[in-house]
Amino acid sequence: MDTLLLKYPEGSRIGRFIRREKRFFVFAELDGREVAAHTNNTGTMLGLLRPGVPVLLSPAQNPSRKLKWTVEALGQPDGKGFFWVGVNTSMPNRLLEIMFRRGLLSWAEGYATFRREAVNGESRLDGLLTGPGLPDLWVECKNVTLAEDSVAAFPDAVTVRGAKHLHTLMRLVSEGHRAAMLYVIQRPDGRCFDAADYIDADYAEALHLAGRSGVEVYPTVVHVREDGIHYGGMLPYREAQAKALLDQVRSRVRGVC
Repeated sequence: MDTLLLKYPEGSRIGRFIRREKRFFVFAELDGREVAAHTNNTGTMLGLLRPGVPVLLSPAQNPSRKLKWTVEALGQPDGKGFFWVGVNTSMPNRLLEIMFRRGLLSWAEGYATFRREAVNGESRLDGLLTGPGLPDLWVECKNVTLAEDSVAAFPDAVTVRGAKHLHTLMRLVSEGHRAAMLYVIQRPDGRCFDAADYIDADYAEALHLAGRSGVEVYPTVVHVREDGIHYGGMLPYREAQAKALLDQVRSRVRGVC
């Protein structure tokens, strides 16, 4: 399935990445001159910030904003040219609502209403889905830009806040709710998904514990193209694969014994 979910703003342009400064500033070459653009991605964007790679810029929607461009995606060489990696971290929660309303979330079947930025205790989660006769479904979204050895992975920097969200979701499951992590993978080269324990071991431990505690994990690929973001389907969660295999082995052992 290849469904256009979200168009980029009219007037978006392709430049060449020069450098990043102070986390929120990216400098690019556009029409032969250097321009400054805003990036909302506070992660490291590990492996993506290579001088000379293409950068997709969208015009600021607020005409009074100081920086006139926003960084949407960075090109990644692949031997045949390049593919886009979406780095705009505001996209996942926007895409969550769009995919829900388009009926693309099979795991949310039967739910009728969607509320963004829902507060529970001290946490603000990206979405709350409700439906008649169904438990509340709380969803937290993360943007995935990292892949190693064909494994899409999150995070690309240590995230204490991310681990806190996982513990909130575990608590919600223990209280009788449903809770899910939606990992929006904005690159096409991952074959499965797992936590980046080589970046943040605490987050990886929390994610694996959450999965075993009933928090649902949905790694979902979107294809970034110059016209916008397209739905690309789901990837297997590697920890879940390993657990399923282990359960099969244990079952066979019990049968023998």
